[in-house]
Amino acid sequence: MPRSLFVVGDPKQSIYSFQGADPSGFTRMQDHFGGRLSAVGHRLDHIDLPVSFRSAPEVLRVVDATFVPDDRNRGLGGAPEHVAAHGDLPGRVDLWPLVPKAEDGAEDPDWHDPVDRVDAAHHDVVLARRIAGEIARLCDPACGETLPVRQRDADTGTERIVRRPLQPGDFLVLVRRRSTLFAEVIRACKALGLPIAGADRLRLGGELAVRDLAALLSFLATPEDDLSLAAVLKSPLFGWSEDRLFRLAHGRPGYLWEALRSRRAGGGEDDLATLAVLDDLRGQADFLRPFELLERVLTRHDGRRRLLARLGPEAEDGIDALLAQALAYEANETPSLTGFLGWMETEDVEVKRQLSTATGVVRVMTIHGAKGLEAPVVILPDTRPPRGRGKGACVLPGPGGTAMWRPRAEDADPLARAALDAAAARDAEEQERLLYVAMTRAETWLIVAGSGDMGVDGGSGERAWYRMVARGMEASGAVPVDTPDGPVQRLTSPLWDAPPLIAAPATTSPAIALPAWARRPAPPPPLDEGPLSPSDLGVAKALPGDPGTGDEAAAKRRGRQLHLLLEHLPDHPPAARAAIAARLLAAGEDAATATEAAALAAEAARILDDPALAAVFAPGTLAEAEIAAVLPELGGRPVAGAIDRLAIHPDRVVLTDFKTNALVPARPEDVPEGILRQMGAYAACLALVYPGRAVETAILWTAAPRLMPLPPALIAAALARVRLP
Repeated sequence: MPRSLFVVGDPKQSIYSFQGADPSGFTRMQDHFGGRLSAVGHRLDHIDLPVSFRSAPEVLRVVDATFVPDDRNRGLGGAPEHVAAHGDLPGRVDLWPLVPKAEDGAEDPDWHDPVDRVDAAHHDVVLARRIAGEIARLCDPACGETLPVRQRDADTGTERIVRRPLQPGDFLVLVRRRSTLFAEVIRACKALGLPIAGADRLRLGGELAVRDLAALLSFLATPEDDLSLAAVLKSPLFGWSEDRLFRLAHGRPGYLWEALRSRRAGGGEDDLATLAVLDDLRGQADFLRPFELLERVLTRHDGRRRLLARLGPEAEDGIDALLAQALAYEANETPSLTGFLGWMETEDVEVKRQLSTATGVVRVMTIHGAKGLEAPVVILPDTRPPRGRGKGACVLPGPGGTAMWRPRAEDADPLARAALDAAAARDAEEQERLLYVAMTRAETWLIVAGSGDMGVDGGSGERAWYRMVARGMEASGAVPVDTPDGPVQRLTSPLWDAPPLIAAPATTSPAIALPAWARRPAPPPPLDEGPLSPSDLGVAKALPGDPGTGDEAAAKRRGRQLHLLLEHLPDHPPAARAAIAARLLAAGEDAATATEAAALAAEAARILDDPALAAVFAPGTLAEAEIAAVLPELGGRPVAGAIDRLAIHPDRVVLTDFKTNALVPARPEDVPEGILRQMGAYAACLALVYPGRAVETAILWTAAPRLMPLPPALIAAALARVRLP
């Protein structure tokens, strides 16, 4: 059977340039393999696969209309033309009205507010609250909204479209990056009590609850750490005010912990309660593992409730992640408090959570993290003009494979300006592919929203995803519709609210009884590092004095070159063999000079033109036939290799192995032991693969050239002499 190459890829979904992905590489490799196959008379077929098995037709219609091939949209390499595999599945696409950018400085914040606090009137906060409110409304049974889904009847095999109430697990919110909007959507969903998976990535060092717990652990490990103790007292774990902490710390003669303990005799109830908790934890710090100590703080001393009451329900993700990291640390290290603190500080732990397995909860993810996933309802709120990631790269590719340092825009010469423009164009094209991936995650319902400044229309605003989708919606025939939250642009299927449709019965194959061999349990796999190679069963494979034993590397290289020609040239007419041989030997690790290629082509032609060898290369014989079997002769070890030439007949199989040894033995008994073992292994494998057929073996000595049949008893005895470790 001829060898084949099968490659599946979609350059439209190449969104990982920060990991080195380059969509043009797909085309380069396609041209590369096409040229290599053409050199041996084969072709590489390019087959488009426009059928989408995920999305409803309405979603695909908007996707196709969004990426029209013009000067603005070049990232997909052309206009996508999708075909919905489930053409009867109702779909819907909504474009929400834009939330305008909040005015800066509308109200001066209080001086004691955190500088990074997002105002409640901020456009991202407003949009996040609307997203959470819409999810909550749609999941309320009183809303009456249902979701069309395909359902297969297990008894009859028929498929039909049924409608069921929406659930939180139907919603997937996709953002471009983990920005303010990302955090606010999670916060808004938790504020409404929606089950939500939380952030897909957590940097533990950035979570306030984790910082408070880490400060407490630092104090327990080193009571003289005044800063950690002060942070713990001010944290929600104890809730001290600024004035109360100042009165304790100001003018103290020693450490802060000593000043606190000195209040034991005449302190108030609050001081005594704080001391009781700290004394209990200090008494257990040397005996409990880090996880047990954290759990004692959170449960026995009410730490979890206190933290969530002050920081909000979103703090629970960080607390749970810290507990998980404590368990992971204890599984690999000797559990100690100081060791855990040092591990947390040096590792800069970032937790990646697999939201693809989360069920029944709202998922909020980046588009990169959602690659390969899908959801019935996808909400895409982060649609402002993209900010190119390439702006921060220090090195730019230059002409002819060169590189240059990135200059400031005002200092760039024409060559650097061209490189800057090319980098910006590549980033803009990848941003279009990112939008394509986001939109095609939706199965049934796609919701697109936006907030903030969309840029100037005709300038940077042309790259805004919101405007791109708006143009696609207009071209698709979307119409304005009034909803409880205001007017939206909507494209919906006429079947969205129609009665359920029953599809045609699915065809099922008749039941076929399994043969006896399929019902037997498989033998246990051998405990080894992999299959044995017939060509590597020990001892020498050349006669003493063979010139090839002097420069073994050169002899092996020449053998591989001649094997390559004898594999491909028999399929071509004699007149074309010289040119094909030159192309075959022009590239690769065994590339030959023109003189070497001509000599090898002449040697191959002499072998192929020999009438005594015609049966070896007859039409229908197989070249480089791969074979594998488990041989009892080798203790049940698996063996895998490739036979140079194999002829399969109704009553027998004939294998021929090419040997390029310079010194040719006069008779089969003089063949080197290593070659006899190799041929014995091949024959034993073929006897298992083709039971009931005779197995004949022969060696084609290319230096003669001469075909030498081998007696079955000779190679079987050689195989029996193999001793495995």
